[in-house]
Amino acid sequence: MSQVTRVLSINGSYRDNGITDQAVDAAIRVLSASGAEVEDIQLRDDQIEFCINCRACTQELGESPGQCILDDGMSELLEKIEQADGYILASPVNFGSVTAVFKRFMERLIVYAYWPWAENKPVFRKAGSPRKKALLISSGAAPRILGRWTNGAEKQLKMTAQTIGADSVGTLFTGLVAGDAEMRLPERAIRRAEALAKKLM
Repeated sequence: MSQVTRVLSINGSYRDNGITDQAVDAAIRVLSASGAEVEDIQLRDDQIEFCINCRACTQELGESPGQCILDDGMSELLEKIEQADGYILASPVNFGSVTAVFKRFMERLIVYAYWPWAENKPVFRKAGSPRKKALLISSGAAPRILGRWTNGAEKQLKMTAQTIGADSVGTLFTGLVAGDAEMRLPERAIRRAEALAKKLM
C-alpha cells in the first residue's frame, strides 16, 4: 500500500507514563517527525462497555463493521479505525495476557465478523481487503525472549491487527519492567521503537 499518513495508536496500559506508554511515545515522535498525523487513544480513559455476545452486529454481510446495539465510545473509535491507514496496538502483559481494558476493546471488534446464526464460525470482513500496517508494543516482568514466547499478549495483539485489516511490521516487547516503579525505557528499546515506526511509514 502507499505511505502511511494517518496513524491511530490504541493503548491498553493502565499506568500513565509506564514502560508501554514510553514505548508508544517513542514511536509517535518518529511518526510525527516524518509527517504522519497520529492520534493516541488511551483505553483507560475511554468509555467502552463489555460485549454482550448478542451477535446483532455480525448478521449483515459486507466489508464495513457491523452495527453494534451498544451506544458508547466504541462507535467513534471504530470510525477512527476505519479512517486510519496504520496502527500502533499496545498493551502490557497482565496475568499472561493483554490487559482487561484491551481485551474488552478486542472483544468489541466482533463487528468485523460476518457470523449468521446458521454458521459455526465467523468470516472476517477484512480478510480480502488491501492490508494496512500495524506496530505492536508490549511489556512485562519476564525477560524479553522468555516473555515473548510464554505469554499470549503478542498473539492477541496480532489477532487484533488482523481483525481490523492490518499486518504487523514488528513487535517491541520490553522485559524485566517490574523492578522499578519509575523505570525508564531502555535506550535499546527506544531505538527499536524508532526503527519499527519507520517500517510502519
